[in-house]
Amino acid sequence: MNAASRRDGLSELLAREWDVLIVGGGITGAGILLEAARRGLKALLVEQRDFAWGTSSRSSKLVHGGLRYLKQGQFAMTRESVHERVALLADAAGLVETQGFAFGDYIGRKPGRRQFMLGLAIYDMMAGRRARRYVDAADFAMLAPHINRDGLRGGMLYQDAKTDDARLVLRVLQEARRHGGAAVNYLGVESLLREGGQVLGATLKDGVGGARLAVRARLVISATGAWADGLRGQVGAPPKLRPLRGSHLLLPAWRLPLAQAVSLMHPRDGRPVFAYPWEGVTLVGTTDVDHGGQLDNEAAITRGELDYLLAALRWQFPQLALGEGDVLATFAGVRPVIDSGRLDPSKEAREHAIWLENGLLTVAGGKLTTFRVIALDALRQAAPLLPGWQADVRPRPIFAPVPPLTGQALLLDGEQRVRLQGRYGAAAQALCDAARDGELAQIPGTQTLWAQLRWGARMEDVQRLEDLLLRRTRLGLQLAGGALAIMPRLRAMCQEELGWSDARWDEEQQRYLALWRSHYSVPQGA
Repeated sequence: MNAASRRDGLSELLAREWDVLIVGGGITGAGILLEAARRGLKALLVEQRDFAWGTSSRSSKLVHGGLRYLKQGQFAMTRESVHERVALLADAAGLVETQGFAFGDYIGRKPGRRQFMLGLAIYDMMAGRRARRYVDAADFAMLAPHINRDGLRGGMLYQDAKTDDARLVLRVLQEARRHGGAAVNYLGVESLLREGGQVLGATLKDGVGGARLAVRARLVISATGAWADGLRGQVGAPPKLRPLRGSHLLLPAWRLPLAQAVSLMHPRDGRPVFAYPWEGVTLVGTTDVDHGGQLDNEAAITRGELDYLLAALRWQFPQLALGEGDVLATFAGVRPVIDSGRLDPSKEAREHAIWLENGLLTVAGGKLTTFRVIALDALRQAAPLLPGWQADVRPRPIFAPVPPLTGQALLLDGEQRVRLQGRYGAAAQALCDAARDGELAQIPGTQTLWAQLRWGARMEDVQRLEDLLLRRTRLGLQLAGGALAIMPRLRAMCQEELGWSDARWDEEQQRYLALWRSHYSVPQGA
């Protein structure tokens, strides 16, 4: 069923009897929808923007245990994250991939070899495997070329993992729909429906057609991340979140070529910064600052954050003389961190929390890596609120096995087939079957196939051009000017698959390019 067909049946969908209404289409909401649907609950998810529009398409893309949380004494959270990383690597091959990390050991810089290797030993023990090792300066320089060699004694090597965060959300939603869950984007909550102090549903506004519609459910779960205090305020609950912004840079791989991820402590304040190969480009991050902007507006990197990240790159890779002219794109996301009142934002805990307040169950905090743990915890809290429902909430495999690809998909090499299966699951076969002549080729400069654009437009709830270029694919981050060079070919696909007129295409392109310039490019001015 394509996007238009789903919206045609919106009134009928919302009129059904629902056990659970989940508000928020990021990784937390998607995870709850999957775990609820596969356990027999009638579950509906609504998202006011696009799926993964918020934090879940703007994360650092790392599936990791969080070494820095060990330093803060958050051992349980690190252990939980490491276990989930192992599970995702097993269940989501082609979507979650191992990434080697290298951390230079410099004279007079912290943490030193002994402290870092101790942390890595605990990390490996939690994962049940040894991945750490120490190499001398010569070997480290070969593994991480172009690095600063002044005072270099050697380096620590370890392993974590990476993903395409937006595609992870979409894969989870696809799996949830396979189990009977429903999900609709551009459908926002205007107000909660309450009777006798109990939340029993919501009044929704269709962001596409403009209609206002009501939906009722036995339980409403807010999984709106950094936006959670807005819904909580409707039931009289005080604010508890501290929105923190993390900003990132994307550089061409040839300009900052890396086989390993390189991690370092920023020379200015000692915060961790990293650079690693991602989706054919090099990703650099991240900042961690209080976000003072309006949450309804897209987050964007500031000039200060740009200079901060470039300073780290110039220190670590002095030979490359990297500058803002080398930046392909930028992005910023707002993390839903629970406010403990700490002065330093980086010292705020990253654990998730669940609150039941006047009939509204809110899930906040947590990490991309632990979305399954968070979802199962939410269902445990929800069970007493759903009389008659009992289910085993022990973890299950995240995704069902995917059958081997056949037909013209065999024109792809083995790595490309695994990649497609990881991102699209059982739909990978249909995606390949739908490809026209030449569409199983990669778009130059990326690992993305032309066929992925056609499939996204046809089958993945695309309502706006930004959905297709920033979340269904990441071409707006990988190609110069937000992918301006491919617009003529993309126009033909969108007009055929989405039925956009010439006027609609022109409007979409202008709106998308204006958004890209204001929020995904290098910030102008001081």
